[in-house]
Parts: sequence; C-alpha cells; structure tokens
Amino acid sequence: MNQNNTDNKLTNWELVSINPASKNWTWQNLFCFWGNSIQGIIGFSLIASLYLVHDLNILIVFTGSLTAGFLVLFFSNLIGNPSQKHGIPFPVLLRLSMGVNGAKYIALLRGIIAIFMFGVQTYFLSKSFGYLIRIAVYIFDSSFLDKEIFALFFIGLNFIDFLSLFMTLLLQVFLFSRGANFNKIFINFSAIFVYFGLLFFSIIIFSYNSEDLISSFLNLPIFYNIFEKDTIIPFLTIVGTMFAYFSIIIVNFGDFSRYVKNKKELSKGNLSLIFNLVLFSFFAVFIVLGADIILSENSINAEKILTSPTDIIGKFDNTFLTIIVLIFILFASLSTNLIANFIPSQNCLINLLPNSLNLKSASFFIGFIAFFIGAFWVSVLSQIGILSIIDTLGAFLGPIFGIVVVDYYLVKKEKIINKDLFSSNRLGIYYYSGGWHLRAIYSLFIAFIFAASTIWNIELRFLQPFSWIIGFFISSIIYYLLSNR
Repeated sequence: MNQNNTDNKLTNWELVSINPASKNWTWQNLFCFWGNSIQGIIGFSLIASLYLVHDLNILIVFTGSLTAGFLVLFFSNLIGNPSQKHGIPFPVLLRLSMGVNGAKYIALLRGIIAIFMFGVQTYFLSKSFGYLIRIAVYIFDSSFLDKEIFALFFIGLNFIDFLSLFMTLLLQVFLFSRGANFNKIFINFSAIFVYFGLLFFSIIIFSYNSEDLISSFLNLPIFYNIFEKDTIIPFLTIVGTMFAYFSIIIVNFGDFSRYVKNKKELSKGNLSLIFNLVLFSFFAVFIVLGADIILSENSINAEKILTSPTDIIGKFDNTFLTIIVLIFILFASLSTNLIANFIPSQNCLINLLPNSLNLKSASFFIGFIAFFIGAFWVSVLSQIGILSIIDTLGAFLGPIFGIVVVDYYLVKKEKIINKDLFSSNRLGIYYYSGGWHLRAIYSLFIAFIFAASTIWNIELRFLQPFSWIIGFFISSIIYYLLSNR
C-alpha cells in the first residue's frame, strides 16, 4: 500500500497490511510464541499449584488444562485468520466492526491494560535484576552493601531497586522497539533458551534423588472418582482458570498472526499450544516435586510446597545456581512481557495517534508510564485495589472479541475493503456514524455489564474465571441480532 494515497489520520507503516513477501512466520515461530506465553513465573506457579497444592485429582487437572488449551486454540484461530489473511493488526481489524474512530478508543482499553501490566511485570522483573546486582556487588566487596545509601528508601525502594527498575525498562524499550524481525528472533531464542533451562534444572534435581522423585511423580495420577458429579465443579474451575490465564493474549493475537505465511502454518502453529502446555506442565511439576524432596531431605524448613521458581532457588545455598536460574527467569519474563503487554500497547497507541507515533516514540511513552507504575507499585498502587479496576477493564475483552468475530465471519462474510479501513471519508463503509458503529458499541457495553458483574457482584464471583467467555457469548448474540434487523 502506498501511504501517500491514504488518510494520514488513520495510516501508519506499522498498521498497514503486511506485504505477503514479508510474512515469514511458520508454525515453529508460533510454537515459540505459545511457549513464551506460558513460560513466565506466573504460568509456572499456576500450573504447579493446580497439580500439587490444591486437593484436586491430577487427571482432572490435566483434562481441564487440555480443554482450556483447545478453547484457546479455537478462539485463536478465529481471531488470527483475518489478520493473517489481510496482514493487519488487532486495532485495524477492530475498525471493521467498531468504526474507524471508535476502534481508536476501544483498542485503547486493551492498551491501558497492557501498559499497566507491563509496568507491574517490569517491577517484578526488576527484582531479578536487583538480585543479580546485589550478588555481583557482594562478590566484588562483601561490605559494600552495608553502606548507608542502601538503607535509604523512597516509596518502598532503595537505590539498587530504582537502578534495577530503570535498567529493566531501558533494556526492554531498547530491545522491543527494534521491529517485527527482531521480535521474532527474540521470541524464538527465548522459548528455546528457557526450555533448555528447565531441562538443565530438571537434570540437576533428578541427580540429587532420582528414585524418590520418580516414585513421587508416578504416584501422582489417581484414576478413581474421575467421572462422578463431584468432579464437575473442579473441572470447570480449572478450565476457567487456565483459559483466563491465556485470555489476555487471545484478543490481540492478530498482532502476531499477521506475520504468518499462510492459514495452514497458522493452524499448525496454534496446535503447538497443546504440546507446549503438556511439556511445560511436566517440567513445572517435576521441578517442584524434586525441589520439595531435596529440601525435606536436607531439613530445610518450608511451611508449604514451593511453586515459585524464585522461592525455590532462594532455599538453595548455591550462588552459581541462583545466578543461572535468575538469568533463565529474566528471559522468560522478558518474552512474556513482550507478547502479552508491550506489542499490544505499541499497536494500540500507534492506532490512537497514527500520524504522530512510531515504534520508538510509542515505546518510549510506554516505558515512561511504566516507570511510574513500577516505582509506585509497592507503596501505592498495590494498596488501593487498582487491580480490580484493571480486571474491570479486562471485562471488555471478551465482548470485543465476540463482536469482531461475529462481524467478520457472519455479518461481513470474511470480506474486507482494505482501503476503507484507512479512510475517514464519510462515504467509507467503516465510517458508520461519525466514525463510530453504534450497534457494536451498544452490544459491547451491554455485554460488558454482564461480564463485569462476575467481578463486582459477590454472589456471581464464582463465575469470574468465565467472565471473558460470558462477555463473548452475550456480545456475539446481541450484535448478530442487531446486525440482522
């Protein structure tokens, strides 16, 4: 597309259709993408907790996780196909159903969530940087950390905390603003590197006490009471919990599928999510079980089974192993932050101000906001219940997805007039009413009320893991009915 012949108010080189010759993602790249999406500390702790901490039948956990995985696979194919076919990111696809102006602000909802979570994740990521800095300083001079400057705290952070936060942000902005090709390389390397780290750590743990570890691992499966009524609620809870973990990625999956070569590669790549889920679950359970056995045999006090990699490594008095594990954690957290938060926020901001922002300027803006989010997370933001506000904004994501999918497949019959996606001409098909599609907006907010009620209504809170799916179904039905009047 020639940018000079399009509307500068809506067009940016990061938003226009990808040249088919530049679509170079294969199923292997998507395998790494889905690997990155689950390899973070939260994913590790969540899976290990479901299998080992809660009093749940292991096979129920396994089948529930796989069911959630297939749901994610199904929805990812739905939202990924139009972006792959037309080479456009999520905010531009949103113009199809929300209008060329409405899409700016509806996409911004996803952007706000992404920027906030990027800041929070950066804070926790900076803790690993901080540990590495402290270890390096201690090795150089064991008394240096006793200096008075390190005892001074402001908003809950000391000098090293601020330094590590700044370094973490600077590194991410520098890496993630270099463009799609570098992001692909980073995603590929990170996924393989982290799996190598998990294998490395598993071998070390296995070498300590292989017999007890194998015995404990083989005794996990329980085959009785699988098909009784009492297992239905735990099964649905696991499905909802695992689906909710991935749901933040599904809506803007088009930001990545636009680079995939063809539909066949997209389907194969998304199927690799299931393999990633099984493989990562195996490593997580194996490592947590093994670490618990080692700690018990060494009489190291742990009040409960440890499921976080940072907690586990903190119990081992081994500086070399600690450094190695922290490096693997850094890569896992960086890639997860890139996929789930940074790229979505980049595209949403550029879509808001396409003639003013580019990759670098959007990245610096994200970094600037994220610094204050990270800096004030401990002392202010984590204390005022702001995550409830973010969860509430997240209740828009399922309804947005439902409207986009129904509009593309059932209303527009998979047809897109590309030039009108980048035109603010009143005669453009996606201009609707002043650039807003009122039927879609109406459907969105009605569905949002139902989805958000699972967060704010105590009696409906048991449905919160399914808020995304609830919003999806309600917005789909309302929008379809309104579009066929």
